[in-house]
Amino acid sequence: MSLKIVRPGLLTTIQDLGRRGYQKEGIIESGPMDPFALRVGNLLVGNDEREGSLEITLMGPKIQFEDDHLIALTGGNLSPKLDGQPIKMWRPILVSKGSLLEFALPVEGCRTYMAVSGGLAVKEVMESKSTYLRAELGGLHGKALQPGDVIPCGEITDQAKPFLKELKQSRLQQAIWTLPPSLLPTYKDEPVIRVMKGLEYDLFTSESQHQFFEESFQITPQSDRMGYRLKGAELALLEPKEMLSSAVTFGTIQVPADGNPIVLLADHQTTGGYPRIAQVIQADYSKMGQTAPGKKVSFKEISLVEAEKLYIEQEKKINNIKWALRVKRGGE
Repeated sequence: MSLKIVRPGLLTTIQDLGRRGYQKEGIIESGPMDPFALRVGNLLVGNDEREGSLEITLMGPKIQFEDDHLIALTGGNLSPKLDGQPIKMWRPILVSKGSLLEFALPVEGCRTYMAVSGGLAVKEVMESKSTYLRAELGGLHGKALQPGDVIPCGEITDQAKPFLKELKQSRLQQAIWTLPPSLLPTYKDEPVIRVMKGLEYDLFTSESQHQFFEESFQITPQSDRMGYRLKGAELALLEPKEMLSSAVTFGTIQVPADGNPIVLLADHQTTGGYPRIAQVIQADYSKMGQTAPGKKVSFKEISLVEAEKLYIEQEKKINNIKWALRVKRGGE
């Protein structure tokens, strides 16, 4: 079983939940820009939530399916069409051999995830299928997908077969049901991103601290999976300070000498030497990763306790989705 990339789009890569446990050797995690969407997509097609999926950015690819497949599209809505007919997000979709999947203009968010029942059968590198472009590591040949690439896929999982049977009996391409809206994210053009103060927050002037939380910042075109470069108020330290390199993670907001913040994202380095003014909370990783260059973001401070509660709420949503899908399959 396989699928073929006819046209690759702007940037289409294979990502799973990341290459964890190797940062001490300087190997970054990579993984999805929207972890929630990747996890839910896999659950919808009966995969382990950590399985590899396609991450599709802004201008989507054209994909030909060389066998029958069960897929799900989650995350940002990039106007998907199957054989010229619009299809919906956040549900199982039956794709017949020879079908063509294409995308058009973004409606909401900027990244779609395509999960395939049985997973993408590419070789794991350091226990992950995630593509790290700069090191040409993982994914398919360590690169963004190219025209003519053929991606092998696994067999449709037993967990997905009830959905497959349902779709075949109804002769519909896509399930008429989806998950409750209360369990799904919404992606806004100019989101408010919740953060905690960074370890070097107190090194910034009071004016800069005020500007960081009261003004909005534009994501510049010089942004990528490694980090979003922001343009807005130029933030300043109380006095120049030499910094030792220290640990950074997804969502760390650093401020280099030019005063323009950088939000580190999925392909972030393992350490950084710029002062850290704030840290995006884990529950807002997806919201940050679905905001396109050219859009604006603003920041709201919350406490560690609030951040933990929001993380637990997000994990409860995942568990509720698992429960709902088990019931839909017949409670196996």
